[in-house]
Amino acid sequence: MIASLNGKLLIKEQNIAVVECSGVGFKCAITNNTFSQIGGIGEIVFLHTYLAVREDALDLFGFATKEELDVFKLITSVSGVGPKIGIAILSEFTPDKVILYIASEDAKSLTAASGVGIKLAQRIVLELKDKIGSVGVSNQIDSIKKIGNASSNTSSKEAIEALVSLGYTQSEASLAVSRLDTSLSTDELIKQSLRTLSGRF
Repeated sequence: MIASLNGKLLIKEQNIAVVECSGVGFKCAITNNTFSQIGGIGEIVFLHTYLAVREDALDLFGFATKEELDVFKLITSVSGVGPKIGIAILSEFTPDKVILYIASEDAKSLTAASGVGIKLAQRIVLELKDKIGSVGVSNQIDSIKKIGNASSNTSSKEAIEALVSLGYTQSEASLAVSRLDTSLSTDELIKQSLRTLSGRF
């Protein structure tokens, strides 16, 4: 299996990168995030890769970071979710945003990605919410734990529901409430969360 590429960037398009390694050009599908992070044509680039083997094709996918590759593998482990959907989601969101949406069960936000309807987004959240701790998006680990604690607390759950009814997304509300003391009353959680949300993190 081709685990990575390190070579000259021959072609760079919105969804495609061709990297030359030892005289061979490897064509990779890439995300918008990777497109913005890798260098320009003629520069030496490094990509983490995933090789999808199909009956009629071998498709190579390239990622600028290990975190993006890990989240891609996680997304595509869901039944009915192929590499194209994985690329679409990671083209719309950074890896840490995807993890945040799954942790906070914010399926609605995931539908902003091309080809992702609400039913598919709900399936992704349902199948992955207990698996996201295994993904190495280190800056999200504390947030994931706090969101999990908040979602199991009655006052916190009520505060999150109230904030969502006010127009905030599930992930915004969950993250704001998770930063507060869960022993506070529902009303106090809502008040303090609104102060945080007024700055939109």
